[in-house]
Amino acid sequence: MVSWFGIEAGMGFAILGAALAVFLGGIGSSIGVGIAGQMASGVVTEDPEKFGKLLLLQALPGTQGIYGFLVGFWVILKVGLLGGDPASITIDQGFQLFAACLPIAFSGLISGIWQGKVSAAAMGIVAKRPEASGKALILPAMVETYAILGLLASILLITGIRI
Repeated sequence: MVSWFGIEAGMGFAILGAALAVFLGGIGSSIGVGIAGQMASGVVTEDPEKFGKLLLLQALPGTQGIYGFLVGFWVILKVGLLGGDPASITIDQGFQLFAACLPIAFSGLISGIWQGKVSAAAMGIVAKRPEASGKALILPAMVETYAILGLLASILLITGIRI
């Protein structure tokens, strides 16, 4: 059996996939939340009463990190690294798990950044027309759709892999 740093190659691929899902989703979310937070800070400086309406728009890009974490956790559970006896994972199975993590890893990275930009733009709507905050929320929610599709694809792929 091929091993790297004392970890069998199959398990290594599975762990790498889980790590990518968590890291790339988290990077996308942190950038997106940062972009939205900068805009929210500017709006709240001018009108502190709008903080409540901006909070959801600022937090929305953070969901991609949660989705990536969920997929990473799902893989770790599937291979038995939590609470028990780790499964013997072949290289093929490990690579399948690695590939199954890619939809949320990349959709989380890209959609998190873009959702932050769209959320920041939506905050401009709230700044000028607070009564349109519901409409403003729909715009970044459209970007969320693609993160959810990446999450769903990864979960379905992981579920279909036999260990």
